[in-house]
Amino acid sequence: MSDTSDKPKLGTRAPLGLKRTVETGQVKQSFSHGRSNTVVVEVKKRRILGKPGETEAPKVEAPAPAPVAKAPPPPPAPKPTRPVNDAESRKELQERLLREAEEARMAALQETRRREDRQAAQQSEEEKRRAEENRKAEEEARQRAEQEARDAAKRAAEEADRPAAAAEPAASAVGAEEEERRTTHPKPQRFTPVKRPEPPARPARSTRGGDDRRQSGKLTVSRALNEGEGAARARSLAALKRAREKERRHHQQAGPQAKQVRDVVVPDAITVQELANRMAEKGADLVKSLFKMGMAVTVNQTIDQDTAELLVTEFGHNIKRVSESDIDIQTEADVDAPETLEARPPVVTIMGHVDHGKTSLLDAIRGANVQSGEAGGITQHIGAYQVALKDKSKITFLDTPGHEAFTEMRARGADVTDVVVLVVAADDGLKPQTVEAINHTKAAGVPMIVAINKIDKDGARPQRVREELLQHEIVVEELGGDVQDVEVSALKKTNLDGLLDAIALQAEILELKANPNRAAEGAVVEAKLDKGRGPLATVLVQRGTLKVGDVIVVGAVSGKVRAMIDDHGRQVKEAGPSVPVEVLGLGGVPSAGDTLTVVENEARAREVAAYRQGVMDRKRTTSAPVSLENMFASKASTTVEFPLVVKADVQGSAEAIVNALNRISTDEIKVRILHSGVGGITESDVTLASASGAPIIGFNVRPNAKAREIAERNKVEFRYYDVIYHLTDWVREAMAGELGPEIIETVVGRAEVREVFPAGKKDKAAGLLVLEGVIRKGLNARLTREDVIVSKTTIASLRRFKDDVAQVIAGLECGVVLADTNDIKAGDTLEVFEVEERARTL
Repeated sequence: MSDTSDKPKLGTRAPLGLKRTVETGQVKQSFSHGRSNTVVVEVKKRRILGKPGETEAPKVEAPAPAPVAKAPPPPPAPKPTRPVNDAESRKELQERLLREAEEARMAALQETRRREDRQAAQQSEEEKRRAEENRKAEEEARQRAEQEARDAAKRAAEEADRPAAAAEPAASAVGAEEEERRTTHPKPQRFTPVKRPEPPARPARSTRGGDDRRQSGKLTVSRALNEGEGAARARSLAALKRAREKERRHHQQAGPQAKQVRDVVVPDAITVQELANRMAEKGADLVKSLFKMGMAVTVNQTIDQDTAELLVTEFGHNIKRVSESDIDIQTEADVDAPETLEARPPVVTIMGHVDHGKTSLLDAIRGANVQSGEAGGITQHIGAYQVALKDKSKITFLDTPGHEAFTEMRARGADVTDVVVLVVAADDGLKPQTVEAINHTKAAGVPMIVAINKIDKDGARPQRVREELLQHEIVVEELGGDVQDVEVSALKKTNLDGLLDAIALQAEILELKANPNRAAEGAVVEAKLDKGRGPLATVLVQRGTLKVGDVIVVGAVSGKVRAMIDDHGRQVKEAGPSVPVEVLGLGGVPSAGDTLTVVENEARAREVAAYRQGVMDRKRTTSAPVSLENMFASKASTTVEFPLVVKADVQGSAEAIVNALNRISTDEIKVRILHSGVGGITESDVTLASASGAPIIGFNVRPNAKAREIAERNKVEFRYYDVIYHLTDWVREAMAGELGPEIIETVVGRAEVREVFPAGKKDKAAGLLVLEGVIRKGLNARLTREDVIVSKTTIASLRRFKDDVAQVIAGLECGVVLADTNDIKAGDTLEVFEVEERARTL
């Protein structure tokens, strides 16, 4: 029956029962959507591969796998005639295929196992052969070494037994014997390496067998003895001894070492990391100990002295408590012995009122035109100069400004000086700044010499000056006192020698001495920031000798002296007592009046500077504690602030400007200095000023290009000055303009509302009785009811009876219409006033 006969006819149902779907040796594949495909299954015999590089093994040595694995395929099954027979033949085919696959897999496993066994056997034989060769080589080396030792001992014994007379024949005999021994017992293998037979190429090991590199670098005795000559072998033995000795020492040192106990200096407060550094311990260990104590801290947190003591004791160290103030340099207790003191030049400060001729007098003494460099003939900075006299003695002069704004600078000048020369103009007498200079001199306890200047001018009255000094308890010698007075003329250079003699006499009385052979100490007279050289400080050395290379601390700034320049602009290597120099090499600009101290090293300098900076920061932040009361009081304050940024060329000028501006402040408006500093105007200054809308005041300084560009973009105002008078005048005017014109009210008249009646559709008119003054049309009016202001308005209409009038005097009645208000009642009071605007002045 053909295949077409099995297909169902159209419109008929397929017969029931098992249908033959696939021929024998075929597999039917089913896909989606009812699709299927029949494929023929091809069964291949498994090919067994041998080792690489080997020919096919003969059948005797490597028998073929079991006959089961190579069973011939079964004969083709007869074509079934019924569907039931087709299903049975398919099941038998599947079972046979599965059985053949399993047999083939087992045969492959057996072949792999036999191959691995053969490789392991070959490796074992190779290792045994190598081990035997190594053992034989070691045995031969040992026998050779023993034979050489016996020969050497025999030769030494024979040489010792022979007499000295037979030394020569014996030597020849020994030579012959040695030659015979060498001929009889050749030793080429001692120096010539043994050539080993090349081992056969080992088959590649499987990955599971591991790497065979562990065999390649194995060191044997024969290899060590046969690789070099005797000298090389001797060096190898010595190296081995050194290695063993090093290992022995290492084992000895590996034991527990004694803990090093340290003396730990602990201040009032210290960070955990700093304490760990001083204890030479790990910071993490200290943190763990603090955790055990119940303190959750980090290495950067600060702990108190008691907690630090617990840690130091726990780690087995000794604590040394110090106060935080001990970090600072204590100069009070450092007193020089009397035998170390030597005479020093006097330091003379010239004080007096502005334009009384202080700088001109110093100019005449120095013989140089100092005043020509000052703006407007006014001294803006402290100048320090040293003048040599005819007898080669020296005097150091400090020229302080006489302007009232430089009070602080004059105070510092009086603190470092030995003698004060008070300059008073003979034609002008005592002025307020002269009195201030007298008070500073008395406060400093410094002797005074009065120089009455300008005696060459018409109207000069020196005697009046002496009498005016009596009002301030200054009695000159001419009037029976102990204060020297000298009449001089700086312009004509009259009697300058008399002034110098008076200074020398006063210095001789004081017996000024200092120890030059010690670390230097001094006072900063002036400080500034130079564009090319950095921070500069004019220092007056008070004791010791300041040298180039010294490590110094100046206030809260540390540094190292790179160079020193004297008052003539020359570089010097050292400066003794009473010598003024300009010092380069500081890390920042110090404040004028700070003390300069030489310390032992840079670490100490940084420590002291950091401590002083911390004290300054705490003082600045805690000077005005904030409470709820003053916080709300400041919020409710109606005082207007006028912000400013001040930049000056030197520190003294900046301080003087800030003090002068603060004195301008009033209850209505006050100056707020956003920033004051030394040096040119920078972009950061402009950014700060633009944020607050503040102008920038430059005193003898100018902005850089970047700052000018930012200022133009942000509309920041620059004001440049070189005389402090002009600066304060402009600030005063600007502050007055900030407040606006002053409003002044003048009450013109008062009236009482007697009656209220309508006027028009919406407005109301008030009938008034004028009590005092005058009521005018168009004036400002204030309507009050029981002393409470009801409204502020103006008089829109004023009538007496039915006539419009301009004004109504006291005692008369009138009617008014008030603008913008109808809240009028009988009994109210009307107050009429005029408003006047005046330009405000501070």
